[in-house]
Parts: sequence; C-alpha cells; structure tokens
Amino acid sequence: MHQFLRDYLELHGYWVLFLWTFLEGEAGLILAGFLAFQGYLNIFGVITTALAGSFCGDQFYFYLGRWQGRRFLKVFTTLAKKFHKALKLIEKYGAFVAFVSRFTYGFRIILPVILGMTNLGALKFCGLNLLSALCWAIIFSLAGFLFGKSASLFVEDVSRYEPYLMLTLVGLICCMWISHFVHAWWQRRPARMRLNRMKSNKLKDSR
Repeated sequence: MHQFLRDYLELHGYWVLFLWTFLEGEAGLILAGFLAFQGYLNIFGVITTALAGSFCGDQFYFYLGRWQGRRFLKVFTTLAKKFHKALKLIEKYGAFVAFVSRFTYGFRIILPVILGMTNLGALKFCGLNLLSALCWAIIFSLAGFLFGKSASLFVEDVSRYEPYLMLTLVGLICCMWISHFVHAWWQRRPARMRLNRMKSNKLKDSR
C-alpha cells in the first residue's frame, strides 16, 4: 500500500496539487504537506506547486473578470449573490483585498473576478497576488507538515499509524469547514429573522 501510494504520488501528485490549488483550496494543500512529511512528496516541491497553482488561478479569475465579468456573474448566480458583499470588502480595504482574497472563505473566486472588473492595475494585482500566493502556500503546506512533525513526538512509528493520522487530519479539516458554515449561518441570522417578520406581516395583512 505504501509503495503504491508513493508510486502514484510520484507520477500524479504535483499536477493534481496544481489543479487543486488552481481551483480552490487549502484542504488538499494541508494533506500534501502531511504527505511531504511522510516522504511521499518534497515539501519544497509542494510549496512551489501550490504557489504556481494558486497564483495562476487568481490571475485567471482576474482576467476573466476583466474580459467577461458580467457574463460570468450571470451564468454563476451563486457567485453573483456574493457580489455586493465582495464590493463592500473592496471598498473598505481597496487593493489589499487582492492579497487577502485567498484567505477569505467563500470569496476566493469572486474577489479576483470583481477586482478584474475594477480599475485596479493588472501589474499591481499581479504583484499582490504573487506575494499572497507565496504566503498562502507556505502557511498551509507547513500546517500539514508540522501536523506530522507533532504526531511524531507522540507516536514512535508514524508510518504505522498513517491511515489514522490521515483520518484525524481530514476530520480536523472538516471541523474547520463546519465552523465556517456555522459562522456564515449565524451571521445571516438577523437577515432571516427580518425576512420571517416580513412574511408574517404580509400574512396578517392578507387576512
């Protein structure tokens, strides 16, 4: 099993990680960092691949917004619903949003698209995007790597308990996702309460 995983990752690991980070996220990058600790991947290769995938992804979304932004939002209505919130973030923080966009849950794609629709210079976005991608790649790669390092302090033979450690790491990532969903649900609570009051008032008026 270990040899099969090693052979598979040597052939496909880096390009899968590139595609993963191009499209979305930190979950796959944390797992890749752990696999680097286990010796299946190289930690510098993981960081470099994640940097490239994340940087290219946001550059793509930026130019997509610059050339086809309005059409893109019409097609993907779920992203369009976040349009006004994303605009508020841009109005509040300006070009700094280009740096923090990949760290904001739920706005990873929409923020670069909207930034592309603004008058932000392409060169300035490129520089901020490169710096952000580098920080992001290092932080989340090392998060997985240091998880394995920490486990080795308590477990003598980490490879023996590798499946359990992988499940633990996946569980922690799931908890992180759930916390994001709960936080978002709680933030929308006042809006839901107002909507319910409006509905109840309409029902009373209709009677």
